[in-house]
Amino acid sequence: MDVWYLPSVLAWIEDLLCERFGLKLSVRALANDRLVISLPGSNQLIELPAMGSVFTRRTSSLPCASWPGVIEGWRMPTESFLPAPGADALPTPLITSTPDGWHIAYDILGLTYWALCRIEEIGRTDLDGHGRFPAKASHAYRHGYLERPIVDEWLDILGQVMVRNWPGLVLKQHDFSIKVSHDVDHPSRYGFCSIGSLARRMSRDVLKLKGVKGAVLAPCVRVRTRNRLHPADSFNTFDWIMDQSEQRNLVSAFYFICSHTDPRDGEYRLGHPAIRDLLRRIYERGHEIGLHPGYGSFQDPALIAAQAEQLREVMAEENIHQSILGGRMHFLRWEHPTTLQAWADAGMTYDSTLGYADHVGFRCGTCFEYQSFNPVTQQVLPLRMRPLVAMEWTVMAPGYMGLGTGRGAYVVLERLKKTCRAVNGNFTLLWHNSMFETTAQRSLYVSLLTTEARYMIGEMPQSTILKS
Repeated sequence: MDVWYLPSVLAWIEDLLCERFGLKLSVRALANDRLVISLPGSNQLIELPAMGSVFTRRTSSLPCASWPGVIEGWRMPTESFLPAPGADALPTPLITSTPDGWHIAYDILGLTYWALCRIEEIGRTDLDGHGRFPAKASHAYRHGYLERPIVDEWLDILGQVMVRNWPGLVLKQHDFSIKVSHDVDHPSRYGFCSIGSLARRMSRDVLKLKGVKGAVLAPCVRVRTRNRLHPADSFNTFDWIMDQSEQRNLVSAFYFICSHTDPRDGEYRLGHPAIRDLLRRIYERGHEIGLHPGYGSFQDPALIAAQAEQLREVMAEENIHQSILGGRMHFLRWEHPTTLQAWADAGMTYDSTLGYADHVGFRCGTCFEYQSFNPVTQQVLPLRMRPLVAMEWTVMAPGYMGLGTGRGAYVVLERLKKTCRAVNGNFTLLWHNSMFETTAQRSLYVSLLTTEARYMIGEMPQSTILKS
């Protein structure tokens, strides 16, 4: 069907609105492509158009209008205008009162379905070298709103309309939070590599890092990485990471590779005594352990399920018990909705893959967690989605945004954090444990964990940056 407002979708939308606003609202589809939102006990309604033929299109070639909400007297969470994907033009005024309540001449709920369920990504073939749907192919990038959580912004407008429609209504309040996670691709620089790999790595360290300290230590680190990671290993930053999180009442999530599906999956094994020791230390300090399925897993549900089971088995053997088990795909590889369904079928609690590798921003149009929905099977899934806002490599790497670790990187990441704060959402940040080798990297990371932007790069006290 070419409509998005089927009963299963509307039920999912109702649950999403309840989670966002704390209200049990009813959403109904009427004749003539109309939607109405109602509140039990009230005759006042909020009516919207149902743009079913637009928000089911598996393409990024939708039009995009712009709404100057401030001019029309509405509070805007971030900027004075709001992008409206799917619309060629919008009427003025967009929101009007009616005898029965209020009318919004834009399908906010259809947009929510289209963005959160990643409709534009289904069946796409314009992928990058890793088989990923790239940011630059997305509607958000093409129309300049990727760095804005437009679903959250439009739902904020809907909330304002609700308050006007039902005077005295109290909406649920959310608190801004920072969620940090760390993909453990390489827990050790030298500890798990072969003799040949060790020699090549030592040579690269001397040539590229212009120093011999790491190369001199390398054989010792490799030999002594038996029951515990070596303290001199430059990738062994786990205690430092946990120290930084604990100082700010944050919980770090560490996602581990459980199966080697490709040479890009690293060299360690989950059952290695040093890794088991690391898992125990993370758990004992109150941080989180999660899954990082191998490079070749994203199109293979059985392989994802097997890796999830392997992680559960090792955790049980180490007497590690978590109420949640989440994670992220290696290299952010994702095929929608194949990978989504695989995570749900593997019994995972949440996934945090959905950010772009080539550009930071709001791939799903939101910085809030939400219940997943498979748009192909039209089913709600028992899996929470935790969209990724930024990965450090995306900002730093020459092949992506190329901003390094200087002021430019700080400005982009801090702006994203402020945007998440503006809508009281979650700033979800991925920073690999192997990306803390320099003072500049640590300084940038620590500055982003502060509640407010109190530090600029180069101004962080050295005692704070280098605390081990």
